Amino acid sequence: MEVRLERLAGDDAGIALLGLDRPAAKNALGRQLLAEFRQALAELRSDPAVRVVVVHSLVPGVFCAGADLKERAGMSQADTAVFVHGLRSAFTELEDLPQPVLAVLEGAAFGGGLELALAADLRVAGADAKMGLVETALAIIPGAGGTQRLPRLIGAARAKELIFTARRIGASEAERLGLVDRVAPAGGALDAALNLAREILPNGPLALRMAKQAVNRGLEMDQASGLAFERACYAQVIPTKDRLEGLAAFREKRKPRYRGE
Repeated sequence: MEVRLERLAGDDAGIALLGLDRPAAKNALGRQLLAEFRQALAELRSDPAVRVVVVHSLVPGVFCAGADLKERAGMSQADTAVFVHGLRSAFTELEDLPQPVLAVLEGAAFGGGLELALAADLRVAGADAKMGLVETALAIIPGAGGTQRLPRLIGAARAKELIFTARRIGASEAERLGLVDRVAPAGGALDAALNLAREILPNGPLALRMAKQAVNRGLEMDQASGLAFERACYAQVIPTKDRLEGLAAFREKRKPRYRGE
């Protein structure tokens, strides 16, 4: 197996770890890894017990080296187009998971590896992480969402600079640009991401899902339309048992016990 899905237990119940595990190829994105990744996403999408997803690497020193260029060299032009379409679709499926998604970047995250991380809601990097959209150095362009997600995240001019130059940057510069949200000591990014997941975990799971939808879809609209969509999302949480539990817990000065209902 090249992708491993682990659901945590105990106090961390509700957190799922989605691990890339292809050490011989530095987690390069090949056909098998892609198929297993999409299967794991389908499982997560339909599991109401999962409240936060953490994507990380089980291979020391690398998050994802990008496309499997050795495998790619044996593909026809038509096969390449189909495979890249599959990557693009997979990362959109990751972006569209109903749960908040955190990506953990340790070591290298280049090309498709960074595009994968861009599809997460938040990114936590180890201090020695290196990342970049390096495709133009190979006479291609980012084809799995990078040309769209990066400028929306850090602005068009900064994104163009990184894409045009194929420059590789470190964690501190990525944080300054807004490409990553938190930087942890080298080797500590997973722990930092889990701590962030634990901050998210106690909150209402239905509210988290609606908040994610409101932000993601609202960004695609003008403000008036976005406000109308926010109103529609808010309307969906009003009749929930969780909302009543939140009010009761506040009144009784105790921690709420949300059930996702």
